[in-house]
Amino acid sequence: GHTCPSLYDLRNLFQENVEEGRHLWAMVYLLHAYFGRDGREEAEELLARHSGDADKPRILSTFNEPVADWLSFFCFTYFTDRDGKYQLKSLAESAFDPLSRTCRFMLTEEAHHMFVGETGIGRVVKRTLEVMKELGTEDPARVRAAGAVDLPLLQKYLNFWCSSSLDLFGSEVSSNSAANFANGLKGRPDESQYEDHVLRAAQFKLETPQGAQEVPMLNALNEVMRESYLKDCEIGLKRWNRAIERAGCALRLSLPSPHFRRSIGSWVNAPVTPEGKVVSREEYDRRVGEWIPTEADRAFVRSIFSRDHPDCA
Repeated sequence: GHTCPSLYDLRNLFQENVEEGRHLWAMVYLLHAYFGRDGREEAEELLARHSGDADKPRILSTFNEPVADWLSFFCFTYFTDRDGKYQLKSLAESAFDPLSRTCRFMLTEEAHHMFVGETGIGRVVKRTLEVMKELGTEDPARVRAAGAVDLPLLQKYLNFWCSSSLDLFGSEVSSNSAANFANGLKGRPDESQYEDHVLRAAQFKLETPQGAQEVPMLNALNEVMRESYLKDCEIGLKRWNRAIERAGCALRLSLPSPHFRRSIGSWVNAPVTPEGKVVSREEYDRRVGEWIPTEADRAFVRSIFSRDHPDCA
């Protein structure tokens, strides 16, 4: 809050935290109201977890990543809250009516969180393009020296937060997702758009490090949702890239390969570049600082969003 770019951003930060807290309490209420002693015990576990806590961290690692600067916050709300949108949309299809109704309400607030992310990154892009025009150069070093986030650095942040958020969908092949669907606990987002709501015979073509494989669609629902999520993420990138194109800049922002920097599933720890190319472990380890923010990159971004910086006054 001390480094907010504006009071508008500070208000959004407070609103997002209040609403995320309300989402937590909504789940706690359902556990208390409908699941007896087991539900009450699980609710206590939910309330005890805190992001980054060494003793009781959040279960999903993405939620333990530090958000120490406003560019990280904008990326978190764009990518990670978008995962929340898709999880809520799948639970909104639940046959368990109290859960379905609760998730439909939460989706109205999730939309605001994603708006904060998309417009926040859009403002970063706008400021960067203004500085590039003033300087008459696209040189990242000169753009940084002028106190703006150069586009290659923004691409690193997109790579980091998109790849982190992809893990939230789970493994490509999952018996849990199959059981949840078969038992009516979850559906696919916007289930009404599909003709087959049983999936007893449908197959899904899955890309793995060993080559393409066909698996039962029922077991590949995490991957189905992940593909829909990535298509949704492209919408913001198209807007940002239009602004970059209008400014006459050749660079285009892009999403990383869904196989890049994965920590769960078929591609876990695979040395894959953001472009989707499999390289040697040695090359991957040597070049990873080119693809995701280094500590020096993060320190630079924190220095921009400071109380003494003229753009944050």
